[in-house]
Amino acid sequence: MILASMDGEDTTTRLTPRDEDDEDEFGTRFWLKMAGIVAGIGILALIGLLIFWRAVYAWGFFGALLALAVVLLIWAWVHDRRHPHSTLG
Repeated sequence: MILASMDGEDTTTRLTPRDEDDEDEFGTRFWLKMAGIVAGIGILALIGLLIFWRAVYAWGFFGALLALAVVLLIWAWVHDRRHPHSTLG
């Protein structure tokens, strides 16, 4: 980028590669955080599936679904109690 000075001389300002590419791509910290989040979700999913398959083995498929439904209903009830919302109207 060339800027003209008041006395007629041309002065140039240089942009560093960091200034130019700062908005174009994500940094290393972002990708490390993303990899950590994906790995954490994968580990939690694996643990959840292991628990579910143990319940299927012990109680059968419908018993495991019933146990999963009870756990989800309890979680939803606790979440609803902690985050009350106003009614419409």
